[in-house]
Amino acid sequence: MPRLLIATTVPVTIRAFLLPYADFFREKGWTVGAMTNGTVPELAGHFDEIIDVSWSRNPLDPANLRECARIREAVGRGSYDIVHVHTPVAAFVTRLALRRARASGLKVAYTAHGFHFHRGGGRARNLAFRTLERMAGQWTDKLIVINSDDLEDAKKFHVVGDSALCYMPGIGLDFSKYGADAADPGEAERIRAELGLAPEDVLYTMIAEFNPGKRHKDAIEALSLCKRTDIHMAFAGDGPLLHDMKELAKSLCVAKRVHFLGFRSDIPGLVRASRATVLTSEREGLARSLMESACLGTPIIGADARGIRDVVLPDRGILYPVGDTLALRDALLRVASDPLPPAKPDPEWRIENLLTRHEALYRELL
Repeated sequence: MPRLLIATTVPVTIRAFLLPYADFFREKGWTVGAMTNGTVPELAGHFDEIIDVSWSRNPLDPANLRECARIREAVGRGSYDIVHVHTPVAAFVTRLALRRARASGLKVAYTAHGFHFHRGGGRARNLAFRTLERMAGQWTDKLIVINSDDLEDAKKFHVVGDSALCYMPGIGLDFSKYGADAADPGEAERIRAELGLAPEDVLYTMIAEFNPGKRHKDAIEALSLCKRTDIHMAFAGDGPLLHDMKELAKSLCVAKRVHFLGFRSDIPGLVRASRATVLTSEREGLARSLMESACLGTPIIGADARGIRDVVLPDRGILYPVGDTLALRDALLRVASDPLPPAKPDPEWRIENLLTRHEALYRELL
């Protein structure tokens, strides 16, 4: 039976998104391994082997290149037929390490969860990352892109040949977990009570790590411009800019209407408690939190950016220009006064569809 190795820079990516793939192919009799930096207990029962590689999330860390020999040894020892890489650092380093092994029949697939070069990025940065992607494209048997911008750019800049390029709408959602009936209405009421909201208060929720690219400041500034005390904004997530955003909310005198929730395990209830979800990012791979929102029937207000515009079609919500806080304010006020109809997900997002498509892709490679 075939042998598949899934590689990501850090284990949280596997835990959050890729366990269904390991389970699916192991149930079919495949041997499935994982390669990542460190491990977490949740991975152990899903893989036949877990390979710990000491690479860094920093693409400029020279330690990454020192792991090439270990990668080659581990892949050879495991006699893997297909290595599927995710996340930029793991993807580049692994493909670099295995570039000659492909001559003996090894196949390498890469899912780009958003290229590091993008429209709106700096010219020098974009050129550097385009060059690296084109270089690594020579060592790639299948490149999977998950948004329309990356599909267009992969063709425009000849990252791989046409026969090696494949589009898939994300990596799949479990609709039973995020379906319209997944969240108990009582859970939404409990969350609103936890936040001290009155029945007439309007809640918007943003689910994202606090880092510069997510642009939380746009949401806080737009809220401060609304001049309506019944509009609240909840942020689920953690990250390096959390303290700065708390200070910004205080300085703009909206701290009482901005709720910093940290990590939450009750996302379906939180989303259902909201008038709409908001995402202000300057770029995404494919905005999973917004896909989950649509599955739960909650409309979306999103920045018109890569990986967001693919999700926020007219029947799911409103797009506004990235960084335009006045336009975001207007959208918040509009939806507060005139609620949008329930959003509907794309059936193609179903995890069952993506598993089947991956199996077909792997069979083609083999």
